[in-house]
Amino acid sequence: MVCIAAFIILALIGIFVAGISIFKPKVGKAYLKAMKKAWGCLWKKVRLQKCETGFKEDVKNTLLSRVIIKHPQWAKPLSILIEVLSVVIVIVAIWAILTAIKSLLAIWALGSCNVTKPSACSLGAEVCSIDESEPSNIFEATGRWFTEWGEIFEAIPDKFRSYDAEDYDFNYVSVNSGVGADKPLAVDIFDPGCSVCMISYRNQKAAGFFDEYDVHLVPFAIQDADNSYKFKNSEIIVRYMLAAEQIRSGLAVSIIDHIFTEKNSEGISYQNKFNEDYTHEQAVAKLEQWIREDGIDDDGIAEIRKIVEYPETTTKMTENRNIIENELRVKGIPTMLYDGKKHTGLWKSE
Repeated sequence: MVCIAAFIILALIGIFVAGISIFKPKVGKAYLKAMKKAWGCLWKKVRLQKCETGFKEDVKNTLLSRVIIKHPQWAKPLSILIEVLSVVIVIVAIWAILTAIKSLLAIWALGSCNVTKPSACSLGAEVCSIDESEPSNIFEATGRWFTEWGEIFEAIPDKFRSYDAEDYDFNYVSVNSGVGADKPLAVDIFDPGCSVCMISYRNQKAAGFFDEYDVHLVPFAIQDADNSYKFKNSEIIVRYMLAAEQIRSGLAVSIIDHIFTEKNSEGISYQNKFNEDYTHEQAVAKLEQWIREDGIDDDGIAEIRKIVEYPETTTKMTENRNIIENELRVKGIPTMLYDGKKHTGLWKSE
């Protein structure tokens, strides 16, 4: 293990030695000599051959030479310590390499280098992430590490498949209100509280995406591992959207239009008001205000309230969540299905 650890350390300091050797060529020559020996030993280890004992002893003697002269009794314990540290260095190096490979595979297959908590990965797409709970102990963390590998390998085949939006039985809201069935179908999964979803929605409207495709909006309230909601009023908005659509087609789109594209009299976006300021009661009052403004009377509002509380509405939300998290393996939204592909992250006009 000593020669392998030495190779790892020499490889790490190589870039610094390269700079120093410009001014002190002897340092560079000594480094190359040591590196050549370390590589030769490592190569033999890979081929399951025995390393030259000379190199291992050279490393130990170099590290212990000054100590042994003054404190010869420390030679044996320090030699053991070097062996132990060598094992630790090798284990850490292997773990780091495997983690780097896992992160690269995850960002390719799932769109985020962090499988459990996509929001912690700055290299991923711009999304509102669907996070899992953090491990509470070393055993859970170890199990999660292997589970993440399984999720990655399960997701890899998805990169080579096509996605037909019609294959997924979502409970949705139609942007075109039944008009434009001859257009290609697109499914747009979003959370009313997600700022990235809001920007994507605006981009799509500005670029004419909703005119080009028959868009089915799937309102989805992201839930954390403890089943609380990522954005405090998203659940009630989703419920009112699904309920309002049953009363009159187009009402739900009107609701999300208010939230994503409008501001109040103080110039604050309604999405921000729902996320930060409105209580549950205030959120309901604002939603019902918009519905009334769209021509729904008190009887219609009463009917919507009933549908909001129906178990069937909860079932619809659960069905959407199952498709999104388990069938599509979505780690962040907005996520869209169109033109046979799955697109995750901020939608930008080409």
